[in-house]
Amino acid sequence: MADITSKPEVLRQAVASGKIQLRPSTITKIRSGRIAKGDPIAAAEVAAVLAAKNTSQTLPFCHPIPITNVLTEADIGRSSITVRSTVRTTARTGVEMEALNAASTYLLTVWDMVKPYEKDMHGQYPDTRILDLRVVTKSKG
Repeated sequence: MADITSKPEVLRQAVASGKIQLRPSTITKIRSGRIAKGDPIAAAEVAAVLAAKNTSQTLPFCHPIPITNVLTEADIGRSSITVRSTVRTTARTGVEMEALNAASTYLLTVWDMVKPYEKDMHGQYPDTRILDLRVVTKSKG
């Protein structure tokens, strides 16, 4: 773990994004509220907040930091959902890992909730992919 004791507390923000590729028929089910487990978008938003707040519990070298805001924005396309997760804090270290954790957990939550609609006849996921997970921006001060 890096020693951040001497660093000042400043406003920090990071934005991460990623995409899940799904079958168009699954997207139609999401849009029409026909997912048996419930609304994957609403569940993914809550999961993203929890993930950001608990990043230091799953990534051993991340500092526990006070998260002051987590915002997720989803764009539902014909065959994919893209999410942008914005995380803010006033702390001694950045929040890019928290933003990445929020975005990836968002996407994993969607996948978990739509599994029955994405499996082929052999129980595999030939069309489902999580793509392009990345830090879009980070800032401090």
